[in-house]
Amino acid sequence: MPRSARTPLRQWIWRAFVQSALIPLVLVESVLITAYLLTNSAIRDAQVNYLQQSALEDLSSAVQREGKVIDVRLQSIEVPTRLFRDAVGRALQDRSFKPDQLERDRHVLSSDGVLYTKTDNGRAASFYASSTPVERQDHDKALRLSQVDPLMRSIREANPLVAAVYFNSWDSYNRIFPFFMTPEQYPHDMVIPNYNFYYLADAKHNPQRKMAWTDVYLDPAGLGWMMSAIAPVYRGDFLEGVVGLDITVGQMLSEIGDLKVPWQGYAMLVSRDHSIMALPEAGERDFGLRELTRYSYEEAVRREVLKPEDFSLTRHREMQPLLDAMAAGKGNVQEVELGGRKQLVAWSEIPQTGWRLMMVVDEANIFRETNRLAERYQQIGYLLIAGLAFFYALFFAWMWSRSRRLSNELAQPMAGIMGMMQRIGVGDFRPPAPTSRIAELQALAEAVQLSGSQLQASEEERLEARRNLDLVLESTTESLWEVDAGSQSIKMSGRFVKRFGLRSDHLPLNEFNDRVHPDDVERARRLRLLFSSSEQDNFDAEYRFADAEGNYAWLLSRGKVLERDSDGHALLVAGTHVDITRLKEVEEELRLATREAQAASQAKSRFLSSMSHELRTPLNAINGFAQLIGLEAEGREDRKVEGDYAHEIVNASRHLTSLVDDILDLSSIESRRQQLQLTPVDIGPLLASCAELIQPELQARRLQLQQMPPPEPPLHVLADARRLRQVVLNLLSNAMKYNSPQGMVSMGYEVRAAGVRLWVADSGPGLSPEQQAMLFQPFQRLGRENSTIPGTGIGLVLCRELAELMGGEMGVSSAPDVGSRFWIDLPSAAERSEAEVPAEPEVSEPQSLPEVLCVEDHPACLKVLQEGLRDLADVRGAGSVGRAVTMLEASTPALLLLDLDLPDGDGLEVLDFVRGDARLAQTPVLVVSAAVDEKLLAEARRRGADACLSKPVDLKQVRRIALSLLGQEA
Repeated sequence: MPRSARTPLRQWIWRAFVQSALIPLVLVESVLITAYLLTNSAIRDAQVNYLQQSALEDLSSAVQREGKVIDVRLQSIEVPTRLFRDAVGRALQDRSFKPDQLERDRHVLSSDGVLYTKTDNGRAASFYASSTPVERQDHDKALRLSQVDPLMRSIREANPLVAAVYFNSWDSYNRIFPFFMTPEQYPHDMVIPNYNFYYLADAKHNPQRKMAWTDVYLDPAGLGWMMSAIAPVYRGDFLEGVVGLDITVGQMLSEIGDLKVPWQGYAMLVSRDHSIMALPEAGERDFGLRELTRYSYEEAVRREVLKPEDFSLTRHREMQPLLDAMAAGKGNVQEVELGGRKQLVAWSEIPQTGWRLMMVVDEANIFRETNRLAERYQQIGYLLIAGLAFFYALFFAWMWSRSRRLSNELAQPMAGIMGMMQRIGVGDFRPPAPTSRIAELQALAEAVQLSGSQLQASEEERLEARRNLDLVLESTTESLWEVDAGSQSIKMSGRFVKRFGLRSDHLPLNEFNDRVHPDDVERARRLRLLFSSSEQDNFDAEYRFADAEGNYAWLLSRGKVLERDSDGHALLVAGTHVDITRLKEVEEELRLATREAQAASQAKSRFLSSMSHELRTPLNAINGFAQLIGLEAEGREDRKVEGDYAHEIVNASRHLTSLVDDILDLSSIESRRQQLQLTPVDIGPLLASCAELIQPELQARRLQLQQMPPPEPPLHVLADARRLRQVVLNLLSNAMKYNSPQGMVSMGYEVRAAGVRLWVADSGPGLSPEQQAMLFQPFQRLGRENSTIPGTGIGLVLCRELAELMGGEMGVSSAPDVGSRFWIDLPSAAERSEAEVPAEPEVSEPQSLPEVLCVEDHPACLKVLQEGLRDLADVRGAGSVGRAVTMLEASTPALLLLDLDLPDGDGLEVLDFVRGDARLAQTPVLVVSAAVDEKLLAEARRRGADACLSKPVDLKQVRRIALSLLGQEA
C-alpha cells in the first residue's frame, strides 16, 4: 500500500474520541475509589487485628493479676500456719505447763476408749481416737495443748478464709477450733495419719519439712469439701504431728466469684493434677457439673475422699488442646470448644501451691466490638463497589457502541502483531509483519520484527552473562564488586554502597582507594598489581575501609578473573566483600591478653628470683656462721655446748631453707614441672630426724610421740630426700595442730607389695566422709578458717602433688571421734653400697695458701666463705663488678668464687671477662649464688663456670669442691 494513503494513529484517536473527553476524569475517579477501598480495607484489618490482640493481652494481664491476688491471699494463710506450727511445737515441749481445772473437767473418756471434750467454753475441741489404746494415749499432751487455744481463736477470727484451725498427732489425737462434738462427727477408731491432710506433710512426702497445700477433700470434721494449708511439727527428727488451716470450697468459690473477670467471664481454680477445685455457677453450665457444696458422711468420713473424676479436666475431651498448651508452655491463652461455644481460656500458675487460676471468656463477647467494626467497614465497601459497578455498566455500554468502528480498524493488524509476539515468545525471533493503513501500527509491526532480532542477540548475551554470574555467585557472601582494569573503575552492589555511604555504585579506583586506611592502601594496590600481572585466578586481600562518618571496618575482599587480554593480564575481575571487623577485634583482644599473660609470667619470675635472693642471702649467713661455730667446737669437750647449739641452728636454718624452697616452688608444683632428684632414701634416719625436729613443739603442746623402731635391715624408698622430709614434717605438724589435748602422735612404716608406706596418725576429732571429700582442695581448711590454729590449707595439696611427682600416692583414713591416719606410698629402692659412694678427699695442709678471689656484695656471706676456707686459701673479697675486674686485671687468683647478683651489674659479666682474657682463661670459677633459677645456673655453666652452688651453702661441700678445683687432695 502506498505510504501516502496511510493515516496516522493520532488522527484516528482524535476522530473516535472527540465526544469522550470525560474518560480521563473517569479514570482518575476510578483510581481514587480503588485507592480508597484498598486503604480502607488495610486500615480496617489493622484496627481489627489491633483490637483483637489488645483484648487477648488484657485477658492475659487480668488472669496474671488475679492469680497474684489469689497467691497473696494464700500467703496470708501460710504465715499464721507457720506461727501456729511453732506455737504447737513449744506447747508440746513445755511440760511445766499446768492446765486449769476447767480444762481437766472438759475432758471425759468414753466407754470405747475415746478421750474428748464435752463442753465448748470458748475453747477448742479435743479428740483422742480409740485406734490408740487408752493405756498408750498421752492425756497430758492433750491438756498441754490447751495453751494454744487463744492463738487458734485469733487465727480463726483474723482471717475470714480460715474455716478451722487444728492439730493432728502421730497417735491419732486431734485438737480443732471452733468447737464441735467430735464423737458425733469423727469415727471413734479413726487413724488420722492415713488422711492426706496429715501424710502430705510427713517425711516421705515432705522431706524438706516445708508448708504444703492439700487438694480438695471431704473434711471429717463436717465442714464439707475443703483444702488445707498444713505444716509438720517435729521434735528433733521425730514427727509429732501436723498443724493445719482449713479453707472450705464455698469460701474459695466466694473468693473466685469476687475476682474481676472481663467480658462477663468467670474464674475457676484447678489443682496440680488438673482437677477442678473451685467452680462457680457459670462454669457448672459449661462443664455440665455441679459444685460439691453438699456432702454425706455415711462412708466418706472413714476414708480420704477427693472430688469425683468428672471434676478432672482430662475427662473432658474439649479441654485437651488447653492441657497440651499448658504442658508445652506455649503462652497462657488458648481457644477451646466449651459449652457448645468457642471460648478463650487464660491461665496463670500460683507458685505457692502449683494450682492454676483459669479465666473462661466467651470469644464472642471479647470480639463483639471488633466484629461489629469489621462488618461496618465491609458494608461501606460493598456500597462503594455496587455504585462503581453501576456507573461503569452505563459507561461501558456507551463506550461499546462508540468503539465498534474503531475496533474493526484496529483488530486485524493488532491480531497480526500479537501473533508475531507469540511466535517470538516460543523462539521464532524473525516472524513476518502484517500490513496496516495506520502508520503507527505498521511501524509497530516493524519494531516487533526489530525487537525479535534484538531479543535473539540479547538471549545469546544473557546466556553468556549467566555463566559469568554463576562464577561470581559461587564466592558471594555479603556484597559483590566488579573491577574493570581498562577504565580503572569498580562497581559495587547496592548493599555495600548503602553500608558505607558511597555516592554511587560505580566509582573510579582512586576514589575507592581514598576510603582505604592509609596504612593499607599501598599494600592493597600492590596486591592488585601483582594479581593483574600474574596467572592467578583468585584474588584475596584484607584492608580497612571507612564509612561516611570515617569509621573503619575490616574487609575481606576475594575475587576471580572473568576476562583476560591476549597477554594474560586480567581485564575484568569480580568478587565479594566480607566484613571481618569483629574477627579482627577478637584477634586483637587475644593478642593483648597473650601479652598481658606473658608480662604477668615474667613479673612472677622476677618476683620469685628477687624473693629467692633476699631470703637465701641472710639464711646463708646464719647457716654459714653456725657451721663455722660447729667446726671450731668439733672435737673440743669444753665447747660441746656451743657445738650443740650450732648444730641446732644449722638444722633450723636448713629447715627454714626447705620451707623457703617450698614457697618458691609453688608455681612449678602447680604446673607439675617440679624437678626432683629421686635417689634411694633410708627411711629410718629420715623418720628419726623428723621426730627430733618436732620434739620442742610436742613438749609445748603436751603431746606424746609413739615411733616405730628403725627397720632392720635398713629400708630404702625411691624419693627426693628433701621433699620426702617436707611431706613427713607437714603431716606431723598437722597431727600436732589438730590433735586432742594431751593426745598421741604416732608415726611408722609398712612394707607393702607395691612398695613402702609411711604413715602419721593422731588421736584428734577425726574427719567425716564429707570433710575427707574436700580434704585435698587448695585453701580448704574444713571450717577452721576462723580458728586460732595457724595454716593456709595448702600443705596437704603440696604434699599430694609431691607424692605423685615422686611416683607415689597419698591418702587418708579417718573416722569421727577416733582420729586420722595420713599415709604416703612410695616405691622401694636399694641403697648403693659403701664401695660405690665416692670417699671424701682428705684435706692435706698445703705448704703455701693459694690466692682466692670471692666476688660477693654481702659482707656476712663473704665472712662465712673466708672463715670456711681460711686454712685452705687466702680469700680476698670484691663487692662489685667494677672492683672484681680491677682486681683481676692486677692479679691472677688460683680460684674465683662468684655471686651472680651484684649491685652494679650481673656476675655473668665477670665470668665473661675471665673466660675472654687469655691470662685468666684457665682460672677455675665456682658460682655461689642465691638464685635458684636452673636456667640461670645452666647459663653460667655454658659460659664457663666449673661448678655452681645455691645459698645457703654447706661449708664442707664448699671446701671439698674448692680443694678439687685448686688441684689439691685430702
